[in-house]
Amino acid sequence: MKIVPYPHPSLRTKAEPITMIDQELHVLAGQMLELMYKHEGLGLASPQVAVGRRMIVMNFAGDANEKDKEHVAINPVILETKGAVEDREGCLSFPGLYAKVRRFQKVRVQAYNLRGELYEMTCTDLAARIWQHEIDHLDAALFIDKLGLLARRTTKKAIEEFQRDFQKALDKGEYPPGTAPKL
Repeated sequence: MKIVPYPHPSLRTKAEPITMIDQELHVLAGQMLELMYKHEGLGLASPQVAVGRRMIVMNFAGDANEKDKEHVAINPVILETKGAVEDREGCLSFPGLYAKVRRFQKVRVQAYNLRGELYEMTCTDLAARIWQHEIDHLDAALFIDKLGLLARRTTKKAIEEFQRDFQKALDKGEYPPGTAPKL
């Protein structure tokens, strides 16, 4: 399992709802958490590992030793939003790229855990940003879609470089045939 880089097509494919929690899903969640920690992330959505299912993993502290901060969210939804704040954001599918993104400051979310229990959580600031960013991935939206005009201009060359690097990887056969992105 690896994190797919932009413009891999799974990043632009809406994830399907999960209808059954089985051993395979537990294994996937564990692998995603390991990968997230390996790449020093705070969250990871299943489309980022080329799995089209509605699941995200997060650790608001970003520390594998703080298991109490870990969250697995199956079929998450945002129920309520408040306020707005602009802050620097990055994405594991865009390594090294950071830009200011406007997000809601507070969110109330709902999801299922790996035991199939429905839970709600209200978060602010960084935790709210993580929820929004990861849920966007499930809906085939990327943080670059939310950039303002200036940020779009300043990230244009980096995004074009991601596209060139992905094409080179395709040409080398690092991804299966038919993985060409829809740009």
